Amino acid sequence: MSSVPPPDGAAHAAAAGAHTLVVRGNLQHDLFRLGVVPCAAVALALTGWFTHSRLQTLEAAFDAEGQAVARQVAAMSDLSLYAGDLPALQNVANAALRGGQVARVEISNSAGVYVAAGPKTTSLAQLRMFTSPVTLREASRASAFAPAGSTAGGDTPIGLVQTFRDTTAYSRERSRSLFAGVGIALVALLAAWASVRHMARNVARPLRRVSRTVAALEAGRFDVRCGVVEGGVRGTHEVAVLAHDIDRLAERLQSNREISEEQVRAATAVALQRMAEAEQAALSRARFLAAASHDLRQPLHAMGLFIDGLLPGASPTQRPAVLRLQESTEFMGVLLDDLLEISRLDAQVLTPSITQVSLAALFDQLDAQHAATAAEARVRLRWSDRGLAVRTDAAMLQRIVGNLVANALRHAPAGGTVLVAARRVAGQGPEQVRIEVRDNGVGIAPIHQGRIFEEFYQVANTERDRRRGFGLGLAICARIAALLGTRITVRSALQAGSTFAFTLPAVRAADMADVPPPEPAPLAMAPLAGLRCLVVDDDPAILDGSRTLLEQWGCQAECVTTGAEAIARMGTGDIAFDAVLCDLQLAGDGDGVDVIDAAKRLQPDALAVLVSGATGPEVLQRLRHGGVMLLTKPVAPAKLRALLTTRRHAHAV
Repeated sequence: MSSVPPPDGAAHAAAAGAHTLVVRGNLQHDLFRLGVVPCAAVALALTGWFTHSRLQTLEAAFDAEGQAVARQVAAMSDLSLYAGDLPALQNVANAALRGGQVARVEISNSAGVYVAAGPKTTSLAQLRMFTSPVTLREASRASAFAPAGSTAGGDTPIGLVQTFRDTTAYSRERSRSLFAGVGIALVALLAAWASVRHMARNVARPLRRVSRTVAALEAGRFDVRCGVVEGGVRGTHEVAVLAHDIDRLAERLQSNREISEEQVRAATAVALQRMAEAEQAALSRARFLAAASHDLRQPLHAMGLFIDGLLPGASPTQRPAVLRLQESTEFMGVLLDDLLEISRLDAQVLTPSITQVSLAALFDQLDAQHAATAAEARVRLRWSDRGLAVRTDAAMLQRIVGNLVANALRHAPAGGTVLVAARRVAGQGPEQVRIEVRDNGVGIAPIHQGRIFEEFYQVANTERDRRRGFGLGLAICARIAALLGTRITVRSALQAGSTFAFTLPAVRAADMADVPPPEPAPLAMAPLAGLRCLVVDDDPAILDGSRTLLEQWGCQAECVTTGAEAIARMGTGDIAFDAVLCDLQLAGDGDGVDVIDAAKRLQPDALAVLVSGATGPEVLQRLRHGGVMLLTKPVAPAKLRALLTTRRHAHAV
């Protein structure tokens, strides 16, 4: 049975875990314990041994002296005791006391002889008794006075000597020896503690400096050094070698950081220069687009007016050509409108009006707009609002979803399906609604998904067919989504369709009753006969086209070329104009904004509209701050007619 070895990573982790060293406390405490504990153990052992020996020596000497005195008295009192010579025995006892080694001496025998010398103390606890038998000396045994039964060895005693020694001095000496031992032990412990503490500090202090230096290096302060210098022979102290290596590492890191900072400064300078160049290029492009847009809108506006005026009177043979011209003009107008939308979004002149928007009403409006296109392309268009509502700008949301639906219908195959669905998304923050536009078309390759939101970028329109768009729709949607605080995401794969989605704040169920109903359909256009209009433009072609078109609608058109003429005409008071249509850039230093301001002052009941092809950010911000109504050239005749019809209804009311 074989076992499979673990992977290299697992084996390395297991080996690292097996060799993990766990440490506790700190080095200074470890060194302290390492030095003091053995010294304390040795000091205590030696002190205990020497103290014990000292006490045993004192005990033995004390007992030996007492026993020696008892034996000496016994040896000196044998004959006197045998003879019953009490004065002699008393002298022997007194002589023993005079030696000072004993405090009391007692000599007695079984015959009733008893001699004592020395005071009889009441406390026997302070006295220690020593006894010695009294036997006859060899010379006495040889005489006839030897007692019956005695032998040459003198084993039979004839009396007993008792000596008493006072233990007070002995106890004092014993205590002194104990205190001396304890004192020596304490001195040894203090000396060991001081020595080990000094040694631990000498080791721990440089290590703490090394640790603080490493922490400073980790914090990015590469100018910090350990400051540990070896006092002896260089290269022999390991801590000093470690500190020296860390100082060299700090110097290397400081040098590398200085080099990196210099490189970063150089790269930042280059990046700032390139950013300035890019900003300058963007400003140049914006100015170019604004100028080109204005220069193109002027003739295009005139063309639209003339074509719309020629169409009713065109012959059957001329009508197809006029319709083609009208279609081309409309395509150019759409492109310029998209460019204007990009300019407005880049200029940040659009401010979203946040309201509660019912998705059911919004989807109904979008279905009415795109149903014919879906039927023509034979694509099923499905909507699923689930009764939800969101908080956003209704017009901007309609623009985003409308562009996404138009793109989906354009790329969906015949017989395919485009689904627009909304669903709630639960998250950690406020509740959101996710709106998705799905199609089952050819899909988008991953290489293109990061660029489809760029201006003029189209995946499958290399021939630049204008009927398939200009590549600005998704760029506009992305900018509007950013303005609404969201972001459009795309999920797609080749031959698997695409899904574009974004999220918006949801309206709570309790607030659904406050969602306004959908706006009513616009009123049918009423006749414009008798509507008095003042047209101000320095382009004769635009003036002729405007006069022709307005007269076809039954309006009374009066055309002037300068702002001074327009202001003078409005100031006469002999005619009340219903609408004032003025170009922004007039001949010379004329400014259409001055004409509009004069119209608001001199003709307060007139509809004052600025008609311009200028789309620069500065111009748009200026008009927005001034509250001027703007129609962007080329103006579609239907849009102009709808605006004048609105004015007619307001006047009638």
